[in-house]
Amino acid sequence: MIPVSLLVFVMAGWCAVYLADTLLRSSVTHRISYESWLASRGLMLSPFHLRWQTTMFNRLFAYCARINPRALYLWFNSGLMFGIVAMVGSVVLLIKTLQQTFAQMTTDNPRIGGQPFISENSAWSGRKSSFWSLMRFQVPGVNLPTSQLAYFFIALLLSGIIHELGHAVAALREQVRVNGFGMFVFVVYPGAFVDLFTTHLNLISPAQQLRIFCAGVWHNFVLCVAALAFLFLLPLFLFPMYSTGGGALVTEVVQGSAADGPRGLSVGDIVTGLEDCPVRGVEDWTSCLSHLSHTPQTGYCVPVASLQPSWAHGRGACLVSAPRKAPSKHANYIFTAISFTRVANSSCGESDVCLPATNSGFNYHFIN
Repeated sequence: MIPVSLLVFVMAGWCAVYLADTLLRSSVTHRISYESWLASRGLMLSPFHLRWQTTMFNRLFAYCARINPRALYLWFNSGLMFGIVAMVGSVVLLIKTLQQTFAQMTTDNPRIGGQPFISENSAWSGRKSSFWSLMRFQVPGVNLPTSQLAYFFIALLLSGIIHELGHAVAALREQVRVNGFGMFVFVVYPGAFVDLFTTHLNLISPAQQLRIFCAGVWHNFVLCVAALAFLFLLPLFLFPMYSTGGGALVTEVVQGSAADGPRGLSVGDIVTGLEDCPVRGVEDWTSCLSHLSHTPQTGYCVPVASLQPSWAHGRGACLVSAPRKAPSKHANYIFTAISFTRVANSSCGESDVCLPATNSGFNYHFIN
């Protein structure tokens, strides 16, 4: 959840800004100069909303709208077709998201729709292997950590600027006047907008209007494709300083879990295998967990007195380790994390407990 201190800070900041604005507007000596200063800089202020508008980018938009008219015609027609398809896909995505949200609210099972995943509260986080898990809404404080809010809002602002650039260029190409471009902040949400001349917009044909309306989401899609291409080509750009396929990086370890403790895993370790399943990345990690969860495991008869369970998520867990060689900076270990429940009528003795275990052996090495 979003920290209360952050909410208090945001609310106090907006209250201070609104109080100062009210005092200046009600002042006899400063009202005219204050309102003139706001108007000269294109600023508009209202409760929890700050907006800035300018015409300095109009020439840039007009220049872009004159580049290769034939190519722009094909470009925005492609955006029109994409927008129609995306509209249908967004409805399906909304329905699927509502189903997943309802399922998560009504069950404690972390597997929704039969797809294994690594949740934000698990020891390791990574990309979901399911398409629908990847195509999900990001809600700050709910499924987006507060530590990533800065990246989230920067990405929102950048995508908003590219979105409005598409609208502006498409509008000028269809002979619709652009009055200006601006940005705004609503509470903490940043965004951008273009002010189009409504009379011109109402005079053009529906197909021309659709090309303008679909240009924004079309440019966002192109930005997403470009960002993904850059992400996947990043190892090539940074070679040989950067490499992939060496394992799954541990970014978080839940306190009290089977992997926690002085002989467990630490943030920064790289998991290279789960039992006999090699792990070269997050996708392998997910597939290995899925494979192990469907593989019959061996139970263990362990003396009750020797167990010192660590309770995580309502289940007992103990950690058994066996080093392959003397500890060193790059020593390889096998750690067996055993999550268990008591089983009645087992073949163990009276002083023992039968642990039907899920055996997850972690082969990992340390990094600097």
